[in-house]
Amino acid sequence: MDALSRMLEAVVVDGGFLSGFSVGGVNISHLVFVDDTLLLCELDNGHILYLRALQICFEAVFGLKVNLLKSEMVPVDIVNNVQDLANILGCKVSSLPLKYLGLLLGAAFKAKSIWEGVLEKNDRRLAGWKMIYLSKGGRLTLIKSIGK
Repeated sequence: MDALSRMLEAVVVDGGFLSGFSVGGVNISHLVFVDDTLLLCELDNGHILYLRALQICFEAVFGLKVNLLKSEMVPVDIVNNVQDLANILGCKVSSLPLKYLGLLLGAAFKAKSIWEGVLEKNDRRLAGWKMIYLSKGGRLTLIKSIGK
């Protein structure tokens, strides 16, 4: 997805056609993790049409397809025509909070419910690790502590 990232960067930095948001003077328009891309832009006709054109160019140049069945448009503020804009891109509309890369976005990050899934996942991983690497005495102590 490096090629898509470079295309987006050229559109944002050089062209000024899309805008993300600015944090400490750094403009952030997209985030890429392996084959997952998060686009941050204004939800207006101009930006959405430009994203659609960029998507068509990307598919034509690189022969790769954007999976629109997995794509979602998530408005952060109230947008009256969000469904019309999603239809232009061919994606569905979602709302916050939502799960992205295993973490909830748009929820209070200090809320316990946000971290329960992460903690449970780590507990499962540690449980398997503990059973493999604990001595018999350590396992016995662990079993006794769980039984209390």
